[in-house]
Amino acid sequence: MPGWPGAAIGKLRAVDNPLDERRERQKSWLALSLLWALLLVLAALRPLAVPDEGRYGEVGRWMLQSGDWLTPRLNGIPFFHKPPLLYWLQAMSLATFGVNAWALRLVPALHAGLMLAALYLSARTVATEQIARRAAVMLGTSLTLLIGGQYINHDMLVATWIGVAIWCFGFSFMAGDRPHAGLARWGFVACALGMLSKGLIGFALPGLVLFVWLLWTRQFKKVPYLPWLSGVALFAAIVVPWFALAEHKYPEFLDYMFVRHQFQRYTDSTFNNPQPWWLYLLAIGLLFFPWVLFALAQIRKPARLVLSHGAVAREWTSLCWIWVIAITVFFSIPSSKLVGYILPVIPALALLAALGWERVMSHRAYAGKLFAGLCVLGIGIATAIVLSVGGVTERSRTQDIAQVLACQAGPADTVYVLGGYPYDLPFYAQLAKPMVALNDWNYQRANARDGWERELFEGADFDAQAAKVLQPASVLRQASGVAGSWLVTPNAKNLVADLPGWGLVTTGAGWSLYKSGAGPGVNSAPESPKPAQQKSLPGCKH
Repeated sequence: MPGWPGAAIGKLRAVDNPLDERRERQKSWLALSLLWALLLVLAALRPLAVPDEGRYGEVGRWMLQSGDWLTPRLNGIPFFHKPPLLYWLQAMSLATFGVNAWALRLVPALHAGLMLAALYLSARTVATEQIARRAAVMLGTSLTLLIGGQYINHDMLVATWIGVAIWCFGFSFMAGDRPHAGLARWGFVACALGMLSKGLIGFALPGLVLFVWLLWTRQFKKVPYLPWLSGVALFAAIVVPWFALAEHKYPEFLDYMFVRHQFQRYTDSTFNNPQPWWLYLLAIGLLFFPWVLFALAQIRKPARLVLSHGAVAREWTSLCWIWVIAITVFFSIPSSKLVGYILPVIPALALLAALGWERVMSHRAYAGKLFAGLCVLGIGIATAIVLSVGGVTERSRTQDIAQVLACQAGPADTVYVLGGYPYDLPFYAQLAKPMVALNDWNYQRANARDGWERELFEGADFDAQAAKVLQPASVLRQASGVAGSWLVTPNAKNLVADLPGWGLVTTGAGWSLYKSGAGPGVNSAPESPKPAQQKSLPGCKH
């Protein structure tokens, strides 16, 4: 994005020594690069978290394997909870770097890097180089970037594009009596990518923030001068094709995604994760600790941003506060809440925190050492979380039995799952076929709440052929006599005691793997040789 965003509004502060300024900017980019490199290292140090990372990562892998880039699929079944940008980028990353968790995490990490760069470039334009670098380092050493920036779901993607959209439109409106058309068009593009990331909030939240800000700063009269025709055309060119093709192939898809999983999820209390209204206040404190304390210093006496012509740009601090408050209130209204929803507010908080630091700390002799110490603290907390999470979540994952399955099973074998849904198993084993999910599906349709059962049977309504992988548990008796059949169950549930013909292959931390063809009470040893003609699954690591 050439000239972001100074080319649109002119140089805001005089340059006393161009060489010194160039060196300072090089230091800033080096700091940002090191923080992003740290994020990539941390992203390689932990297994997939379930259910989210197992679910969304497998949808991307299946898209690559199947070659169906139109329909996101979970276990071969259409999965229309979210738009496809995450899955498209994951599939491309897996094709480039191989099927592994790090390749999946590269997608949110790239967006986290973009969030970091957008904050730095924007802050550098409205404030000083030192404040911009400080804001970026605050963001880069927080859990927002070091944990949220590697978590495999849609939250970092949409948060980044919401932020880019707000910055672009903000600078566009601040360019003069009329909005800067070029920056506004970039804002429309960012809104479109936000919608492809997670739906309506991709443009609704930037619109909400900008609407309140324009009213507050008395700039609403500029709105008619936006490049509406070209901006909406760009937005539609990016957004419309996939939604139109999906609706054509799957009638009522738009109703399912937007009414069921956007409006109803926002207004109903029947979805998972009901939380109190104050959850996001706590989440902000955790995600942006300890820097949020310096943002709060702005409440008592906001810092001023002095431009080269001597005016005071209160519009920028008002934009940041409206950005934080409007989005926090928006997400606090529904009953269902997830911590990642609040990620879009953190860039604005980072700039406010940098300004707060400038006011209360920059004149103190120990400020530099304290800042460095707080950076180390933030990095240390993130590193400790990454290194410990694998042990904490071990029982919920199936990575251990997936390796055994991948080395003993063949591409044509069938995997049955009973008593739960192992989200990460297909990814780690790199299954070539969907698993057969066993349940009383008629009962689930009548009684299931928001969970894996509903994810599968609602998606199955869009594809009768894919729905065949949803079977009753009674099929296990017949499957036990078919070679190449495997069964995965949670350890906590003794589900195969009354099912003859299934032999235990291995027991993992939380799940067990069985194989067909064993007599009653006969176990199959984990090292049982596979026929020479049978190929292992791609997930097998000898």
